[in-house]
Amino acid sequence: MTLVNVEDYRERARRRLPKIFFDYIDGGSFDEDTMHANRTDFGNFALKQNLLVEPKPQDLSTIYLGARHPLPFMLGPVGFLGLYSGNGELKAVRAAHAAGIPFCLSTFSIASLSDLRAETKGPLHFQLYVLEDRTLCEELLQSAERAGVDTLFVTVDTAITGIRERDMRNGFRSLTRITPSLFARFALRPRWLADIALNGMPSVRAIEHRPEFGRGALEQAANLSRAIDKTLTWKDIAWLRNRWTGKLVVKGILAPEDAAMARVLECDGVVISNHGGRQLDGASSTIRALTGIRAAVGPDFCLMLDGGIRRGTDIIKAIGLGADGVMLGRAYAYGLSAAGEQGVAGVIALLEREISITLALMGVASIDELKARGRDVVTVASNLWVAQALAL
Repeated sequence: MTLVNVEDYRERARRRLPKIFFDYIDGGSFDEDTMHANRTDFGNFALKQNLLVEPKPQDLSTIYLGARHPLPFMLGPVGFLGLYSGNGELKAVRAAHAAGIPFCLSTFSIASLSDLRAETKGPLHFQLYVLEDRTLCEELLQSAERAGVDTLFVTVDTAITGIRERDMRNGFRSLTRITPSLFARFALRPRWLADIALNGMPSVRAIEHRPEFGRGALEQAANLSRAIDKTLTWKDIAWLRNRWTGKLVVKGILAPEDAAMARVLECDGVVISNHGGRQLDGASSTIRALTGIRAAVGPDFCLMLDGGIRRGTDIIKAIGLGADGVMLGRAYAYGLSAAGEQGVAGVIALLEREISITLALMGVASIDELKARGRDVVTVASNLWVAQALAL
């Protein structure tokens, strides 16, 4: 099968991965309404076709997170990449840096920041879950500092974990060891199993020195999830702002007033995110929330967006409506699961190509021009709520 879009990579990932891991990537919470809205709400916006314009050199570079990058997207944090493909985090960071874009490592990762730093000299970002044990939190921050992490993303929308029914059926985070039944399921995917086995028993490297979290990725993930601070407030964000000297970005924002508070606390930006529809089902899609948040924080505060990105047109719509840049999640996880490093590179390349072709058909020469023209070239398709949002 020729892989021509992200959905093709998703289908190959579904065939290659054990169901317990594919459903973890692919699923959302409760009825998965918000997860699906992340995709379908892009359809409420249309792109303006503008032809026969004087051709100009095309430039897909743009500024986000305080630096100019060659593409308007980066690889966001996705947990357990090393369970989808052996040394998955290392494969993903190599593909990202080959394309010149940043990579953000999740707290829930098989590889550690020091593993990644040994692999690459490129830009590393780190996503932090604030833990009840502030000593362990401090250890993670110190690891980030030693690795030269420039930007810290603190995730704030998972203090209470949503019910993810696919994971409950499969036993993800309730199984703490490989049972005979689970191994039998693994054996149905022999190519995946051989790839993982070649790299030894996966564990969450950042906490494997802590015996209280157990052994092996499944047990460690379950215990680490329970260790997330359930009383997280803006006071904790203020503490992090004082503690962390690099860029601090709050991830998991959907309300304009929350974005405004992050700016008051001198954070460097926010990620408009609903955790891929894996938390509050019935919450707004991220693209729907974007214009209200941009109005609340003004034009010069960094807004990143994730959720539902599968096409270059999705990225163009997000940027035209006010995002500074976009963070990929599932899209590149499908690529990694389907074809390792080559799959991540393939997803990056196809999205770059889709952006390039779409901008040409819009008569827009660059991402900077797209940002300047914004709502002139990204228009309302029909829905009333979109019209109301754009009127803000």
